[in-house]
Amino acid sequence: MARVRLSVEERREELLRAAVGQIEQRGVAALRVADVAAALGVSNALVIYHFATKEKLVAAAFAHAAAADLAHLRKLLDRRGSAVKRLRAAIRWYAPTGQAKGWKLWIEGWAASLREPALRDVAQDLDQQWKAALTEVIAQGADAGEYVCEDPPGAAWRLTALLDGLAVQMTSYAGALPRKSMLEWVDDALARELGLERAELSR
Repeated sequence: MARVRLSVEERREELLRAAVGQIEQRGVAALRVADVAAALGVSNALVIYHFATKEKLVAAAFAHAAAADLAHLRKLLDRRGSAVKRLRAAIRWYAPTGQAKGWKLWIEGWAASLREPALRDVAQDLDQQWKAALTEVIAQGADAGEYVCEDPPGAAWRLTALLDGLAVQMTSYAGALPRKSMLEWVDDALARELGLERAELSR
């Protein structure tokens, strides 16, 4: 059966989705352009036509995945309700046993970015946008008098560092830490940064 003819943007979207899937399955180091092409039943030349090199394909795939993650983060943080409620929802979604997908993908990306400048730029940009979004909402809640936080950027950095560290542990050593314990630690950290008791987070 003949393949449906796609626009340039549709084809790039298809290739990026396939690349993300192959990176999650094989890792960045083992990934080949041929793997992405084979996953879609297209030629290597078609992948190269759109992305020129494997390195550019990988960087674009991470940027594609990052855009989806950031869009969902902003959706959670832009909801109605208190800053505490929005922050807790976002952090629990982002936590390694939450509903955020692709922790294995991001751990692969962090490792590969040590050697790939283009990928490092993508990962750093995502990290900065995540911290900026958290900082903004933490500052909103402090300004509204919900809690006292004199250093919203520092709080965002510390919360992100905790979540990223837990993600590495939970992804690398599955089952090493009960989900309940991890979520309690995350709530403890959020409450501490906001100067609240943990029970106040769920009010």
